[in-house]
Amino acid sequence: QVQLVESGGGLVQTGGSLRLSCTASGRAFSTRAMGWFRQAPGKERSFVGAINWRGDTTDYADSVKGRFTISRDNAKKTVYLQMNSLKPEDTAVYYCATGGPLFYTGRDYPSLDYDYWGQGTQVTVSS
Repeated sequence: QVQLVESGGGLVQTGGSLRLSCTASGRAFSTRAMGWFRQAPGKERSFVGAINWRGDTTDYADSVKGRFTISRDNAKKTVYLQMNSLKPEDTAVYYCATGGPLFYTGRDYPSLDYDYWGQGTQVTVSS
């Protein structure tokens, strides 16, 4: 069983930055890919990005590429989402999730089976 807790959300102006954290408890964090997703009001949840278990491979949605960066610290069982140059359209609840089989080495992160989810943290970008 894995529990995930996101933090770091808040209100920021257009062009600002936020760093979200997702801390895990339980087993096998360091062996799983981690994904970030978001859900805006009235919209479906969408893939933001992901990082592999070693932390040396990342993948991002086109809408955030070049602005968002995912990293992880397996010793701290924490994954981070650094968000720069924020736009109003980035406003959403952001979720982290564990994904895929142990030691996944593929590249299809959006299609992985994400099984454990955090409760989400609200990010609001004002114009």
